[in-house]
Amino acid sequence: MTQTIAPRVRTLVLLLLAVTGALLAGAAPASAHAALTGSDPGQGAVVDTAPTQVSLTFSEQIAVSDDAVRVLGPKGERVDKGAPANPSGTTYTVRLLSGLPDGTYTVAYQVVSADSHPVAGAFTFSIGAPSQTSVSVSAQASDDGLIDWLYGIGRYVSYAGFVVMAGGAAFVLACWGRGSGVRAVQRLVVSGWLVLTAATLALLLLRGSYTTSGTVGDVFDLSLLGDVLQTKTGAALVSRLLLLAAAALFIAVLFGAYDKREAEEKRDLTFGLAIGGTVVAAGLAASWAMSEHASQGLQPGIAMPVDVLHLLAVAAWLGGLTTLLVALYRAPADTPVDQDAVQRFSRLAFGSVVTLVVTGAYQSWRQLGSWSAFTDTRYGQLLLAKIGLMAVLVAIASLSRRWTARLATAPASAPAAREEEKQPAGAGRATGAEKGDAARAAQLARQRAAMESTRQKRLRDADPNRFGLRRSVLAEAGIAVVLLAVTTVLTQTEPGRTEQEAEAATSTSASSSSSASTGQGTGAVTLNMPFDTGGENGKGVVTVDLDPARAGDNTMHVYVEGPDGQAVDIPEVKIALTLSAQDIGPLPVVPDHITTGHWSASGVQIPMTGDWKIEVTVRTSDIDQVTVSKNAQIG
Repeated sequence: MTQTIAPRVRTLVLLLLAVTGALLAGAAPASAHAALTGSDPGQGAVVDTAPTQVSLTFSEQIAVSDDAVRVLGPKGERVDKGAPANPSGTTYTVRLLSGLPDGTYTVAYQVVSADSHPVAGAFTFSIGAPSQTSVSVSAQASDDGLIDWLYGIGRYVSYAGFVVMAGGAAFVLACWGRGSGVRAVQRLVVSGWLVLTAATLALLLLRGSYTTSGTVGDVFDLSLLGDVLQTKTGAALVSRLLLLAAAALFIAVLFGAYDKREAEEKRDLTFGLAIGGTVVAAGLAASWAMSEHASQGLQPGIAMPVDVLHLLAVAAWLGGLTTLLVALYRAPADTPVDQDAVQRFSRLAFGSVVTLVVTGAYQSWRQLGSWSAFTDTRYGQLLLAKIGLMAVLVAIASLSRRWTARLATAPASAPAAREEEKQPAGAGRATGAEKGDAARAAQLARQRAAMESTRQKRLRDADPNRFGLRRSVLAEAGIAVVLLAVTTVLTQTEPGRTEQEAEAATSTSASSSSSASTGQGTGAVTLNMPFDTGGENGKGVVTVDLDPARAGDNTMHVYVEGPDGQAVDIPEVKIALTLSAQDIGPLPVVPDHITTGHWSASGVQIPMTGDWKIEVTVRTSDIDQVTVSKNAQIG
């Protein structure tokens, strides 16, 4: 049975390392943690006189380059001058040329969020009156998507590598000292170190292209690499590489000198390794906290240590669980993982869960800010899913503890006793032929050793309590894979607090600009998009009417019908317009609810002609939503 299940274990461990990165293949900068929460002039605003500058306010501090903010005139010409300035807090300004003519102006920005994600977007405002002329601009960045995909995989595979490396070492030191000599455990921890090191190097090379052009050719641009090294994220990645060198020394001692020591000497060395390993692991965890969202926003002085504790608790629990799973299935017969080791890990896992609950509660408050964000934002919905998976994992862990208790108190099983009785008397005595032929004797000795190892494994597997423990730990690991996958998506999703602030700012801008509607033109575009959110009553058709569907001022109507063609109301409808060819957008539109199944927005500014993608996000319940899209030719 061990031989048939072991391939599944290897697959599960590899899946634990890779599934999170694979889930990020479709992640886009639009899901980053910083968001535009205000601007002056506001989105869609019509001002009487030309402003001297444009200001943008974000939900947190950002990193800007000299060309991070572009302001384009009615004909597509650049009308901004100089690099963006940061006069205070999270507000950034860019000066404008004097004597600007009337018309619609487009503000396009591409910045880097405090949690290291690139953030891009655009909005429009008008001077005097909205412009009815089309404009053409060149794209600021050429993004083929490959760099985003690679950076996403590298980012989250590095998390998985850290969990396996740190958690595996902690399991050996705190729970199962004999495991330092088990080859399968050694390979697991070393694999975690190799994965984390390779991913960190890849992130350092990809970083420059990821935050600027998005092209593969810039990955080995030394000037971009030099710029990256001067940023907070670059410093964190370099620090991580230096700490990984110390981690390599720690692993060498753990699986070298430590394993060869006697029991008394091991106890003395364990304390020193525990202190040194904790310091290195905490430093590695801090390399994420210091460069990502915990370092910005509310209470960074508290959030960063909490983030470090949270990551260490995840490593101790899930990394230790992975190591226990490998030990239960792959440990040699003469060095089985005993019930004392499992009981010690059970206590370590319990402490980790308590730490995760406390630190997770603080992080949830910091990222959500209100109870409504649990159900009204995607971040909150994912967090609820994560909490549910945690509850299931804890329930299965309690079952594992029961099997551990039975294993500690149960006598030798009947199948095991019968196997002992089957051993032939005199097995292990050397024959005269063996004594006469040293080579033959050595070969027979190896055969006997292999047979004895197989017999001991059969005896071990015959124990129903050990079999039950292995099954429950395997189930724990399976749930842990799903939990880690949800966590990776959660870290890539805009926090609920930020999403609600951005929506409030967008709604205010849309309301203030509604008076600018002119209703000119005779053309119109109608788009019918079927949707299925996957939940109950989640199917239907959303129809978008855009009039006059040309550059300038437009009116948008949105209709939602059920499968029977009847108008239905749903909790939320959001629209975004993107002109990918010119790197403009997404331009958000928040329509007002008019009547059953009908939403409307006036004063929708489309700055230029082209093939625009119109995305509609439909939410049919607290947790069921989907985004559908179609392209429309404007102008």
